[in-house]
Parts: sequence; C-alpha cells; structure tokens
Amino acid sequence: MGPAPRGMWPVPSETFSSEVAERSMETSLEQFELADQLGFDWVTLAEHHFAPMSLTPNPMVMAGALTQRVKHARIALLGANIPILNPVRVAEEFAMLDALTGGRVVAGMLRGTSNEYVTYATNPAESRERFEEALELIVKAWTEPQPFGWQGRFYEYRTISIWPRPTQKPHPPIYMSGSSPESGEFAARHHLSLGFAVTTLPLAAKASRYYREQAAGCGWEPTPDDVLYRLTVHVADTDEAAREDLLAAGGAERRAGFATSNRALDNAAASLGYYGRDVENQRGRLTPQSFEDRIALGQLLVGSPETVVQQIRAIRDAVGCGILDLIFQPVGRDKTLKSIELFGRKVLPCIREL
Repeated sequence: MGPAPRGMWPVPSETFSSEVAERSMETSLEQFELADQLGFDWVTLAEHHFAPMSLTPNPMVMAGALTQRVKHARIALLGANIPILNPVRVAEEFAMLDALTGGRVVAGMLRGTSNEYVTYATNPAESRERFEEALELIVKAWTEPQPFGWQGRFYEYRTISIWPRPTQKPHPPIYMSGSSPESGEFAARHHLSLGFAVTTLPLAAKASRYYREQAAGCGWEPTPDDVLYRLTVHVADTDEAAREDLLAAGGAERRAGFATSNRALDNAAASLGYYGRDVENQRGRLTPQSFEDRIALGQLLVGSPETVVQQIRAIRDAVGCGILDLIFQPVGRDKTLKSIELFGRKVLPCIREL
C-alpha cells in the first residue's frame, strides 16, 4: 500500500495490496501478544475508515482475534464510534467480547473524528445528541434484565433483550473523549471516565481540571484511572538512538494523509475552541528541532527508558492521568518490537511506582 496523498480522504483503494494488509495485521497481533507477555495492563484498538493507516473499520472483529492471542491484558476498544453505528449491535458485540475474555473488555464510546460522519452519512450537527442517546441505550441494554422497548429521537426498537450479557457487573468500564467542555460535563454527570487524544498537554490539563470540577459538583471524585491520555512513543537504548530511529522512519509525517483529512471540517472544529483542537496538535514532519517542542506539548515520548520515565512523570503531574494509551511508532519490525520490550521491562515497573 502506498502512502496517502497529502490532504486526501478517502484514499483511493487502487494502491491497496492484500499481501501488505495481511502482513500489517499479523504484525499488529504480534505486537499485542508481546505486550501481553510483558505485563502491559491494556492493549487498545480504534475505529477509523477509508485510509491505509487505519485498517480496523470494525475494531470488534480485530478484538475477537485478540481474544485468542492476548490472555491477560484488558482489551480496550477506543472506541466504537457510536453515532454512526447501531447501538444495540454495539451493546451485543461488547457483551460477546466480554464473555470471550472473561471480563477483560474496556468500552471506549466515542463520537469519532470529523470524517467518520461522512463515512456512513451521519449529520455532524446531530452527532452529540446521537452519541448521548446511543450511550444511554447501550448501558440500559447491558443492565436491564427484562425485555424493553426504546423510542427516542434517533433510535427506535420494539423490544431489546441482549444475549450474552456482559461478564463485568454492572457493565464494562466506559471511557469517552474529553475533547470539549460538553464532553467533560456529560462524563461528570454520568460518572464516566474520560480520555484525551490528538491534543496537547496544556489543553488536556485544562480539560482534566474542568472534568474534575464538574464531577465535584455532581458529588464524586474521579480517580487517576478515570483519566486516560494517548500519545506516541518510541524507546531505544539511548536518547540519540531513539531520535535517529524516528527521523529515519519519517515520524509523524507517515500519518499526514490521515491527519489532514477533511481539512475544512477539522478547521471548523478547531474554531470552536475545543480542547483537542489547536494549531500545535496539527504539526506534521518531525525534525531534529521539533523533538523538544513535541515532548513539551505532551505529544511524544522518545528516548531511553530513563528519559521516557521522566517524560511520563511530567504528563502525570500536569493531567493527573492514571492511564497512558501508547501508540508505538512503526520504525521497522525489529526496532518496534524492541521498543515495546524496553518499555515493558524498564519503563513499566518504574511508572507503576509513580
């Protein structure tokens, strides 16, 4: 599969290679299995569409494969993009995965990025209300022991009674995106956990404080594990080797075609002042001069195990997050596997003591 043309979405499938896709998926399963063996707490999947860097349009399918390879870590789907999906089907699939894993599923319920709404012809203006109604419906499907009907603004079902039901009681942990003040308010009202991705450290810190303030007003206090922060990472034996690996592989530029998709929609979202959107988080190609900026902004962990521990401590102190969701950078099979192994053996034990 060739690189996505810069700024193009959806990416034409004429360059698709079955062989490369199969190899990519097997490589992902190999990395997940290694992380599980090293004692990582979670492995995570996400949902995106129509781009070569996003080969999980249905993360439930990939999670089903993971249940046969990952035997100890939780499997977190971050997420299902529920405004564009059938919420009853989402509830059923999560419950099925929870049974397959013996209760190790984490349910990320997301609105999705701006291009997701185009994928399945969903009106972006309705996405928040669709999300809130769908989430309420999913939770009821998981917890209501008797068949029930549903007549809402966006969804209508004569009768619902899902089988299987979730193994975890009352239901799997739920995380939602904290990319706007409204999201923080909704999560606080419903005692949900919050996650931050594709953002900067100052914006995430501001959003985390607001979420905790709203939760206090609702009579409860989020724990550190109620706050998740996602960013990219690469670990090598030395700081110099880690940076050289990223520069040689092209770093963030490899995702440029996806990152700049639907620029008009992205700019419209940015203009609203949402926490996840500003000029800084749309930086492209990594350069030797940009490493310090990206690290300071909380967008990148890079260096030796000792250096990465220090960088994580700064993020923890700023955001109060108890969970890091890490995207290990693709720098070649062997170097990526070594990065995962170094993190698992030398970084993970240290950050568990923070």
